[in-house]
Amino acid sequence: MQNETRLILEAAQGRAVTLRRGRHLRIVNTRGTQVVDTWAFAAGGIGEYLSLEHCREVLQTLYYAVGDSLVTNVQRPILKIVADTSPGTHDTLIAACNSRMYALAGHGKDHANCSDNLRRTLAGEGLEIGHVPAPWNLFMNAPVHDGRRIEFVRPTCKAGDYVDLRAEMDCLVVLSACPDDVYPTNGGSGAPSDVELVLHDGAA
Repeated sequence: MQNETRLILEAAQGRAVTLRRGRHLRIVNTRGTQVVDTWAFAAGGIGEYLSLEHCREVLQTLYYAVGDSLVTNVQRPILKIVADTSPGTHDTLIAACNSRMYALAGHGKDHANCSDNLRRTLAGEGLEIGHVPAPWNLFMNAPVHDGRRIEFVRPTCKAGDYVDLRAEMDCLVVLSACPDDVYPTNGGSGAPSDVELVLHDGAA
């Protein structure tokens, strides 16, 4: 890979990555059990963002695959999937976890969560967001049964599996290493883990 930069997305934390058009971001599931909530915003603000509902409409599927271009809320391509070594069942339906969810589950009102990770990370970029858009839940396994019932199960990817995304426009990608220790989302271990991020210009 050309012009490679490696970063760490720390367990239960959020991180922002600025991508110029054509630049790649590889998200590596280091342990194979970590879900990564993923958002992308067009450069210059938060008004245009990766929209899961628009992607489902355009692609006519619940699961996106290599070659798919993911679109924003105004249906412009923002990210393209160029590689995926995982089973590919990245959830597109479930909202980002939040403090209320954990409080209702008996884990206190101050539990780390992806919604706050997004807000905090954007604030570090000088941006403020009210409503949290639905994230693309990389590596999360939440199969739909009989066309209507959703089940939360352990991830099926293995250590080192990755998704490689190419920016289709200048954008800010925000990632959260999901802190969930209530559901079997993160492998049922109750221990979120670090994730490796690789920025690069594509194959040599």
